[in-house]
Amino acid sequence: MEMSVEKNGALLSQEEMRMLIQQSQAGDKESRRRMVEGNTRLVWSIVQRFASRGADLEDLFQIGCIGLMKSIDKFDLSYEVKFSTYAVPMIVGEIQRFLRDDGMVKVSRSIRELSFKIRHATDSYVKEHGTSPSISELAETLEVTIDDIILASDALRDPASLHEQLYDSDGDSLTLMDQLKDDRSTRLFDHIPLRDVISKLNKRDQTIIYMRYYLDCTQSDIAERIGISQVQVSRLEKKILAQLKTWMGANVEETLDKARVDR
Repeated sequence: MEMSVEKNGALLSQEEMRMLIQQSQAGDKESRRRMVEGNTRLVWSIVQRFASRGADLEDLFQIGCIGLMKSIDKFDLSYEVKFSTYAVPMIVGEIQRFLRDDGMVKVSRSIRELSFKIRHATDSYVKEHGTSPSISELAETLEVTIDDIILASDALRDPASLHEQLYDSDGDSLTLMDQLKDDRSTRLFDHIPLRDVISKLNKRDQTIIYMRYYLDCTQSDIAERIGISQVQVSRLEKKILAQLKTWMGANVEETLDKARVDR
């Protein structure tokens, strides 16, 4: 990204910042530039928090400046609060979003940079015109091809979560994971009489046993998946194992572990 700002820009008073923000929001580019330069120390101090994440600090600084500019554009002057109170979460959020996107799918630096230019250009266009720009308008503004815009826009799109709800009716939800077939999912139940006794459990209890002893999920993972607390999962697991033990008259945990190994 091309953004020539100094990390040690002159500090501004709260009164100066409010004046510059007002002028910037009215369209004064010089006021916006001064506001950015006057807060680059703030951006750099936030960037230091992410020094251990392995990302290039210059990249994070540029991303943080985008968050700063968004803060300038969106800051509500009707509230008597310090600008930094509003700006810091915006800057942190922008950097965290960059780190999240950058860590999921590795793409080239040039595509990442174009993607963030697209985001910034889109925000500016919406602010000026009240509507989102077309792909061709973005391509013309950034002087790239339409194919480049499409590629960069798709490259950093959030991957779909396996736990994303596709359907929900009266608490009966269907997730993307439910739509995926895995032949291994039936192997846990190939152990007789384990298969028979587990079939007696209700749907939730079967899910807990399957995730705990087949998918090797932690109790916290299971709690998040089915929407209850980790403590509740722990209690339910003990209760389920006790019930299975009553039905089988054997060491249920050993049998479950055997099924886990045999998968």
